[in-house]
Formats: sequence, C-alpha cells, structure tokens
Amino acid sequence: MVKISWTPAGYALLAATLFGISTPLAKILVGDLSPVFLVAFLYLGTALGMFLIRTLSQSGFRSLTREAEIRIPDVPWLMLAILSGGLIAPILLMSSLEITPAATASLLLNFEGVATMLIAFAVFREQVGRRIWIALGIITLASILLSWNPDASFGLSVGAAGILLACVFWGIDNNSTRNISGKDPLAIVALKGFFSGTIALVIAFLGSNHLPGISLILAAMLLGFFCYGVSMVLFIRALRDLGAARTGAYFSIAPFIGAALSFLIFREYPDIPIVIAFGLMIAGALVLATGRHTHQHHHIPIEHEHLHHHPEEHHKHDHDETEGGDHSHPHVHEPLDHDHPHTPDIHHRHGR
Repeated sequence: MVKISWTPAGYALLAATLFGISTPLAKILVGDLSPVFLVAFLYLGTALGMFLIRTLSQSGFRSLTREAEIRIPDVPWLMLAILSGGLIAPILLMSSLEITPAATASLLLNFEGVATMLIAFAVFREQVGRRIWIALGIITLASILLSWNPDASFGLSVGAAGILLACVFWGIDNNSTRNISGKDPLAIVALKGFFSGTIALVIAFLGSNHLPGISLILAAMLLGFFCYGVSMVLFIRALRDLGAARTGAYFSIAPFIGAALSFLIFREYPDIPIVIAFGLMIAGALVLATGRHTHQHHHIPIEHEHLHHHPEEHHKHDHDETEGGDHSHPHVHEPLDHDHPHTPDIHHRHGR
C-alpha cells in the first residue's frame, strides 16, 4: 500500500501553487477559446481526472477508498459550491482575463482569501483574531491599488471588478466546501467538475459559441485536471484540518506564483503599483499564516463521519478491532473540556 503523509499547511501550499499557475496558462488559451467553453473543459477535465484516480485507487491507494461517503445532508452544500465556485466564479474570471493583464489578474485573486475569511467570520462564526483582521486590511488595500483605474468612469476597471466579484463567489464556495470537507475529496471534486463543466458546456452551446479544435479541448482539460482538480482535492484536505479562514491564508501565495509566471511568459514587466501591491500582499499573507490559537474549550457531543485513526486525542471511541490505520465510519464524540493549540478543523468549530 502506498501512503503519502502531508501536513495540512503542505496541502494548502501545494494547492495554492497549482492554482496559481492556472491563471497565466488560462490566459494563453482564452484567446482561442470562449470563456464559457474554457470553463467547461477545465471542469470536465477535472471530473475525468478525478474519476480515473478513484478507479485506480481501488487497488493502489487504500486510504483514498476509505474516505467518508457523501450523504443527502451534504447535497445542499455541494450544490452551493458547484454553482458559486464551479460555475459563476470561473466564468467571471475567464471573461475578465480577456481585458486584464495576467499579472494583475493573478495578484487580484488574493482577494479570494479576504472574501473567504469575511464569510467564515460573519456567517459561520469561525474564529478570526486581530492578526487576521490586520492582514485583511493589508490585502484589501493592495487589491484596491491594483484595481484602481483613474481613467474609468468610476475609477474601477471592469476586468478588475469582475475578478474581485469572482473571488467573492469562490469565498462562498470555500465556506460551503468547508462544511463537507470531512467527506471524500475525490468524490466532491469529481461531482463539482462534472456538474460545473456540463452546465458551462450547455451555456456555451446555447450562446452559439464555436466548438474549438481537439488540441485546445485536450489542453484545457489537462490544465483543469492538474490546476483545478488536484488543487481542489488538496484544498479540501487542508479545509478539513485548518478551517476556511486559515486555509485561505495559506492559499494567498497562489497569486504571487501566478504573477511571477506571468512576468516570464508575457514579459509583463511590473510597474510601481504592482510592485507596491506585491509587497503588501506578501506582508499580509505572512501575517495571516503565522497566527496561533489556544484556549480552554468545550467539545459538545457530536456524531459525524470522516477519515480518522487511533490513537488520537479526539477519537477514543471503541469499535471492531479489525479497524486499523486510517478508516471512516459514523462515530460519536463525548463531551470534552481541554486546552491545546488548535485550528478550526472539523472538531474545533466552536464560536468566537
């Protein structure tokens, strides 16, 4: 059996790296593909890739086959994630890429972390400390600096506004996915990819867009599999252990990677506003990623299902002795009071 062990931060950082390189690479394709067709094939490539991995994992990666299954109560969150992050957000992004430099677009995507944290705090009551609020202010200032256009009617370029709005919808997606992050990430991503890609494909045909050549389709699907599919699986694994706000913090490195690749590919040499914004976003990301949270807290009784192992502080239940290593089954957590450093993982989603 092959077993790969990563830290939650490692999952988030690798997810950010893969997604970061997608923006400049997608800009190469968006000139020859309509934005809606590009979104369709990005997500269909994601779905196909995840299906193949799940099929191959039946024999090679035993731990992947033992993840908790998606149940009926998970469906509303999955559908919200599909509509917001799998359809609306990418269409907004691809449409905005046509009129926005790739480096600027990459850096503006840092606002996704801000949107994710604000929604996590305001709607899901995830703990967000003073350091995170300071970082939010720094990244928001950098986003305003990048998006400001004094020649536009309202001072905000249409392309930049579209990217910022896409980030809001991805923030909704991230928080919706957070609520089902204990379930099989391959299944979640495969379903998101299939439904998002199919809906986008129907919209593309209804809009009388011309079907691209097979080489462009395959390129888009391959890009979708690696930069969207694999990235989303890793992102969900990080959400499970870190919560939405902190996973979004680590994910903040994605725009830096995309911007750096854009400078190399498109020779988009940075001007002074981009350099200043780049520095601000690095500072904000560092503040976000270095917080520490510990206090006496109470665990209420809860029954849920997710991949876990023994011995572990939050999993002291008894069951069939044949259950060893990583496994998944419905289990009950008894009331517990203790004090230790923790993040808003699936066992520490208490209020502020």
